[in-house]
Amino acid sequence: MENHDPHGRRDEDKPNRRRMRKGMYVLPSLFTVANIGAGYYAISQTLQGGVTEPWHFDFAAKAIGFAVLFDGFDGRIARMTGTTSEFGRELDSLADVITFGVAPAILAWMWGFRLLPAMADPTMHSRMIQLGAIATFLFLIAGASRLARFNIQVNPQPSNPGRPGRKYFVGMPIPAGAGVVAAAVHFWRGDPLDGWQWSAVWAALVFALAFLMVSTWRFYSFKDINLRNRQPIRTVVVIAALIASIWFFSEYVLFFIALTYMLSGVIARLVYVLRRKSTPPGPPPKLKEALQ
Repeated sequence: MENHDPHGRRDEDKPNRRRMRKGMYVLPSLFTVANIGAGYYAISQTLQGGVTEPWHFDFAAKAIGFAVLFDGFDGRIARMTGTTSEFGRELDSLADVITFGVAPAILAWMWGFRLLPAMADPTMHSRMIQLGAIATFLFLIAGASRLARFNIQVNPQPSNPGRPGRKYFVGMPIPAGAGVVAAAVHFWRGDPLDGWQWSAVWAALVFALAFLMVSTWRFYSFKDINLRNRQPIRTVVVIAALIASIWFFSEYVLFFIALTYMLSGVIARLVYVLRRKSTPPGPPPKLKEALQ
């Protein structure tokens, strides 16, 4: 006679359920592995790029863009299925250092500085390439530091708190920083920068990305959006329109999205500072207690 549990399930079904549970733990890691693969592909394409073959840089930028998508899926799937683990967190951090740190740093240097055409002053040409190496190295270090801080913090709070109930990152996340680099390269369709003025602007942008990643400014995390709930029809229409826009005008739409997210943290910080300056300071705590 077969044994049954209190819920009417047979004992022979338990091994199947255990195997299915183990398989669910593998699913988020598969997206993390895809993240690493995209980073490796981006690095290999960057090393093959050149003035006569700029599409390699564009392919590298697209690979980083897909990696941002994979990175968003692995964490969300792990939370939805309740399969978060220490191994998954460590693997995800290592993947992010490769794909969103090393890969965009090499891409930013090769595309924005290494292939600059010769200048009248060879010394200035050399200095500009060195400046690019410093800027991209700081980008990599800032991204790795941002990941380390994220891993050790418990309930981090930004220095300029936002709306209650909304979830924020402390500092710009490294996938967003890599996304700005990739979106800029894709916007130019991989054609390397051909003037020192553009390279100087590019260096300033890379420095700014490094600063924003290690800052304590708030950036919206989108983690309070629950896709499992029923969504109004207008949300579906907006998402469909966004996907169609990216499909047909990816160079412009992705560049706009990346810069908008980057500037959102800057604007939020400026608004917070201006509000603090316009609000008169309250009485000291002891005086306030005496008045009460």
